[in-house]
Amino acid sequence: MEVYTYLDNRKTTFRPQARLLKKRSYKAHKVNKTSFSQEHIFSTYNIYEVHQKTKQLAESFGAYFDILFQKLTWYFRHRFFSVLFYTGIMTCAVIFSWSLISLKAYYSGLGSNVELEYLSPQEIEVLDKVMNDFALLQTDKVDAAGNLLVDGQALTIADINLSQPVTYSEYTIKNGDTISGISQKFGLTNISTLIAVNDIGNVRQIRAGQKLKIPSTDGLIHTVKQGDSIESLSVRYGTPVENILDVNNLDSVTLKEGQQLFIPGARLSVTDLKKAMGELFILPLSGRYRISSSFGNRQDPFTGVASFHTGVDLAIAQGTPIKAAMSGKVAAVGYTNVYGNYVIIDHENGYQTLYAHMYKPSPLSKGTRVAQGTQIGMVGSTGYSTGPHLHFTVYKNGKLIDPMTVLK
Repeated sequence: MEVYTYLDNRKTTFRPQARLLKKRSYKAHKVNKTSFSQEHIFSTYNIYEVHQKTKQLAESFGAYFDILFQKLTWYFRHRFFSVLFYTGIMTCAVIFSWSLISLKAYYSGLGSNVELEYLSPQEIEVLDKVMNDFALLQTDKVDAAGNLLVDGQALTIADINLSQPVTYSEYTIKNGDTISGISQKFGLTNISTLIAVNDIGNVRQIRAGQKLKIPSTDGLIHTVKQGDSIESLSVRYGTPVENILDVNNLDSVTLKEGQQLFIPGARLSVTDLKKAMGELFILPLSGRYRISSSFGNRQDPFTGVASFHTGVDLAIAQGTPIKAAMSGKVAAVGYTNVYGNYVIIDHENGYQTLYAHMYKPSPLSKGTRVAQGTQIGMVGSTGYSTGPHLHFTVYKNGKLIDPMTVLK
């Protein structure tokens, strides 16, 4: 290679210098290339080795997690869901069985006759004796209208004087006193007089030490309202106008609103009297029931022989709550082969009630006081019984009466 230059009109060649430069450049490039290649190869080898180990490690972890995932998947698929599935089936089966049992019990109580097994005369006699022992006789002698009885006969309003002005006395109740006893002591003929004059809502709430206002004759206190007149009160209570004027010592027939008059000879209605005496029964069951056997003579369901049924059978679903028909004190709680689990309540006014065939023993104990409507047990079919029902018996002064007459 020749290079010509025309600087200063001189011809110069750089061939030797060019070769020398080329040679030097080649050697430098070779040295740099060799050095670069060794370092590159070394670093590439190291990276490859690390990559391989990382790859192997990653593959081992991947395989481990893959196996773990497969095992978990298999477990949940074949174990968890299987257990869940069979548990659901068993739960549904239990609920379905329970529903069938409840439905059967319901229809057995409402859709078919509930009959008692045959009772021998000896068993009935023993049971009646037990009931009579709990049926404490009432010493007070009054009729359904509250009239005091003398030799079995009720005193009438004609036996007392209704023309004298009424006077009042005060009496402090003592232990052992009764409404009828106090009435008789002060010459009254009807217990509704003391109840009405003293505004007694429940005679069993009267306690020793309490003071009573005692009128000198039988009658009620009436508070005059707008529109009342002597004539209208006379018609309403069936008392002559002259008696109302005389007893209240009135000079005029003109009445004032709010004025209190004593109406001689008047008395509480039978319903109000029973309410005050606590003799109004409530149905011991809530819900739809059926009378499967009434009180009185019936044909024995097994022998066909005529027998006497001591109460009324109310057929209803098992487990239905049984309530006290009236407030009183528990006289007995127990079990007999005849009536199964039973409760007897003494109502302290001549009435006693029996609740039989209970599902399980009553949680109440003898001597416990219960209010009207208190739950005392549940309907069952224990004792001589072929289906869930309540046998309900009522005694009045030691004698059986038809429960439906007081329930009405």
